[in-house]
Amino acid sequence: MDAISRATGRRTLLKSAAVLGGALATGALAPLGRALAGAPAILKPLPPAWFVDYGTNAEMRWDSVDPRDYLTSPARLFVRDHTSTPTIDASTYALRVYGDGLRRPRTADGALTLSLRDLRRLPRTTLVATHECTGNGRSLFGTQQGIPAAGTQWTLGAVGTVAWEGVRLRDVLRAVGLDPAAVSVQATGLDPHYVSGGVDHGPVRRPFPIAKALDDALLAWGMNGEPLLPDHGYPLRLVLPGWVGIGSIKWLGSLEVSTTELTSPWNTTWYRIGDEPLSVNPVRSAWELPWNAQLPRDRRIALTGRSWSGAAPVRTVEVSADGGSTWQRARTRRTWQRGWTPWSWTWDRPVAGEHVLMARATDAAGRTQPLTTPFNPNGYFFDAVVRHPVTVA
Repeated sequence: MDAISRATGRRTLLKSAAVLGGALATGALAPLGRALAGAPAILKPLPPAWFVDYGTNAEMRWDSVDPRDYLTSPARLFVRDHTSTPTIDASTYALRVYGDGLRRPRTADGALTLSLRDLRRLPRTTLVATHECTGNGRSLFGTQQGIPAAGTQWTLGAVGTVAWEGVRLRDVLRAVGLDPAAVSVQATGLDPHYVSGGVDHGPVRRPFPIAKALDDALLAWGMNGEPLLPDHGYPLRLVLPGWVGIGSIKWLGSLEVSTTELTSPWNTTWYRIGDEPLSVNPVRSAWELPWNAQLPRDRRIALTGRSWSGAAPVRTVEVSADGGSTWQRARTRRTWQRGWTPWSWTWDRPVAGEHVLMARATDAAGRTQPLTTPFNPNGYFFDAVVRHPVTVA
């Protein structure tokens, strides 16, 4: 990326932060929401050099990523909305907590309410984690394996690594009071109801085990040292590190804590393969190149990319420039425990013509990317080694 593009990215991020910071200071987010009535589903700018715009969703372009930047700026992070981005007044916002899994059970009507000020009184933490849509790579079921899957045709750009700031959910639950018999937590968002096929499925919501809640789940109000942008869950969102993106509910409105397993359409109908609701993300790798990149012929070509896993840090990355006939180790950079691993590789004496670049990663849990991914109709968890076409000329 050239210096102009980097400067533009910084200006966009600073402008977004300034607008949001002013709204926070004046309590003006409600008027802002009215001013945006009839606006696109996604509120932040989506310059074509940075994003592929799908309407309610927007995919990061890998060829726009600066190899020097480890974190993904909020201005450049992908967006996955089921409906549209709401604007919420932080000054009147409250998180509702209820259920029979609390030490003192509460009904939904009698929920305990916690303001942002209440939450900020608890110990704060910053957690660097890769955030990813469950359907990332979906288009490759069709283009690479010959069987198209339904849904947004993401390539590999529905992912990013962010420094989330907030409070650990376990600290919130301990402060509220947790019943030892609790087994499940359901997070519900404040976005508009999702309607499909004439059926109103209600707001986006999904349960997760109490073990995850007490492990590394985070209630986040910040990204990379700035307040959340509206498209990314302002004023508060759930973050489940390493898990499917749908579980990290944006615009968090309530948490139900239960002594029985909770369900929603987002784990019984969608975001599952067969009988199993999806949880931990697979291993994936991406080149920081455009598709069908034109590479100038040289004695040596320096290339970069990133690999990530929901289960454990990436330990090794191998690359191939001959469609998988031979493999070489890439040089990996320092990584955060739950973040992605940047890598680089120098292509020596490439021959002019068309080539297929491939990258496969292995994580510390022993999981390695396969050459093919078993098909599922919704196109989830495409983790196969991607065949990335380039031309050397």
